[in-house]
Amino acid sequence: MIYGYIRVSTDKQTTENQKFEIEQFVEHHKIKVNRWIMETISAGQALERRKLGVLLRKLKKDDIIITSELSRLGRNLLQIMSILHYCMNIEAQVWTIKDNYRLGRDIQSKVLAFAFGLSAEIEKQLISQRTKEALQRLKSEGRQLGRPKGRKNMELKLSQREQHLHRLLKDGSSKSRTARLLGVNRTTVYRYIAQTF
Repeated sequence: MIYGYIRVSTDKQTTENQKFEIEQFVEHHKIKVNRWIMETISAGQALERRKLGVLLRKLKKDDIIITSELSRLGRNLLQIMSILHYCMNIEAQVWTIKDNYRLGRDIQSKVLAFAFGLSAEIEKQLISQRTKEALQRLKSEGRQLGRPKGRKNMELKLSQREQHLHRLLKDGSSKSRTARLLGVNRTTVYRYIAQTF
């Protein structure tokens, strides 16, 4: 299956130029687009909210996505690399027209896939390192991190539903039934009653 993928960021932009480029490309290479995917959405949106995310979940081995340029796939290099890496793993292909990029099963694609995976791993480690450094700085400034040891959470799950809880119990509802009606575990109701009555 060959997909033509077109994305613009705003409704003030037109999809016509990208579609024209893809149509010229497929005509020149004597292939046919089986399905067009067009969307007007920022590449910064989560992939799950985009039609591209739906398309990626449908892709099968040997399917091809043709787009005008790599920047249509994602907003930043890391996002684009993760999309390309996913396509490599399922053996789908991505072709771009302006960049003249072909992600397939050749050795060059395998080297790129390795680079994509390595870059994503490095980025993940850098994020983790920055988080650890920020926590260490807060600790060195004397800030208490997390809940103080041995102290229970004062904001209980049922704190906002006290009246409902009291009404149910007053009407003769069992603690188990009350827990089910409030959508909490039975032990949460027992603990709440022990701490507040």
